[in-house]
Amino acid sequence: MTQSVTPVGGTEPDKRLLQRVIAGSAIGNMTEWFDYGAYGYVADQITKAFFPGAGFVGTALVFAVSFLLRPLGGVFWGPLGDRLGRQRVLALTILLMAASTFLVGCLPTYGQVGWLAVALLVLLRVVQGFSTGGEYGGAATYMAEHAPDKKRGFYGSFLEFGTISGFTLAVLISTVLSATLSESAMDSWGWRVPFWVGGPLGLIGLFVRSRLEETPVFQELQEEDKVEAAATSAFRDLFAHYAKPIVTLFLLVAALNIVNYTLLTYMATYLQDEAGFSQTAAGNVMSIGYAAMLLFLPFAGAFSDRVGRKPMWLFSLIALIVLSIPMFWLISKGFWPALIGFGVLGVVYVPQLATISATFPAMFPSHVRYGGMAITYNVSTALFGGTALYVNNGLINWTGNSLMPAYYMIAGSVVGLVGVFWMVETAGKSVRGTELPGSVEQEAELAAMSG
Repeated sequence: MTQSVTPVGGTEPDKRLLQRVIAGSAIGNMTEWFDYGAYGYVADQITKAFFPGAGFVGTALVFAVSFLLRPLGGVFWGPLGDRLGRQRVLALTILLMAASTFLVGCLPTYGQVGWLAVALLVLLRVVQGFSTGGEYGGAATYMAEHAPDKKRGFYGSFLEFGTISGFTLAVLISTVLSATLSESAMDSWGWRVPFWVGGPLGLIGLFVRSRLEETPVFQELQEEDKVEAAATSAFRDLFAHYAKPIVTLFLLVAALNIVNYTLLTYMATYLQDEAGFSQTAAGNVMSIGYAAMLLFLPFAGAFSDRVGRKPMWLFSLIALIVLSIPMFWLISKGFWPALIGFGVLGVVYVPQLATISATFPAMFPSHVRYGGMAITYNVSTALFGGTALYVNNGLINWTGNSLMPAYYMIAGSVVGLVGVFWMVETAGKSVRGTELPGSVEQEAELAAMSG
């Protein structure tokens, strides 16, 4: 068996192994969110290239369509990961993600081939959505099952470091392009460059993941013959016995994604269309805000190992409820106020973001963990993440109030508070075994396994 970095072997983690695990998990997240960052930043160019008649609504709807396939991807990849193992599935998902991102940059435009261009864009976004349906649940599970129990928050935060790094890289590349190219060059070919970068990024991730071994927790399931006999049996067990964690996770992910996609994906459009920023200025605001978030992520993850996940979520959700309206008001007042407003919202969101990779996998026992994570996370993300561009833009157009994204974030945070009320605190708890982490039944199971 691989040297354990959980209490399975009772030893301190192998640092080099843990570094490979962090790199292999985070680079997939980076590839996934690089794509979303690129799509959000060059949304105006995508609109001109593919939807000259429909406008931004077409761009937002295609973004949402890709998310419709995420639940199907979760249903496919999640139980498969519980049956065959985490590492094998993760190698496939990153390959599909990278290929679909790269090919978006190669598509002909509506002006060249008409509706065929739109159909091809939708097809690639569907492939992207299907593959990402197995990405985050698998990466978070892989990380959680390697990390030491008492440091799972700290190590798990590096998965989200990959998230923000992917966004930041996409925005930086796009900002440099928009600052150095003419508007006509950006519209004709400059918007394609970020998508082309996604291809090599994914290949690097595939190389790293192909060299990883299976998690010690899954190997333990294999040795004790507790792996589900088939992917379909994992699916049945999940919904038959774990309804409460499914509902709790659904609510938490709804809150997380409303804030996440409003701040990280829709914000580029908001800064340009509602606050009057140039594309370059919007990119500068977002890049600096992302840097602040990156700085705080590991500290927030480590702090959650000391105080627990629930206090971190409570602080973040309440802060967003209180600060969303004044910070969005600041964002419309010029570059420096926008920098403060966006930075504050990003930093108070970090306590959620930094802890999800430790919190969410620990809501399910090991034999249904990948499936529970992938299915629930992606259904909620499809409903509340993929629609964020369309909903925010629609709310502003419907009401004429540019502060509507703030109200939407507040509503999402209230939903999140309900989920936190039902959360089981799992900081420092083992993720081994076939009972719910943090439960009395799991403690008895672990005692029996140790004896």
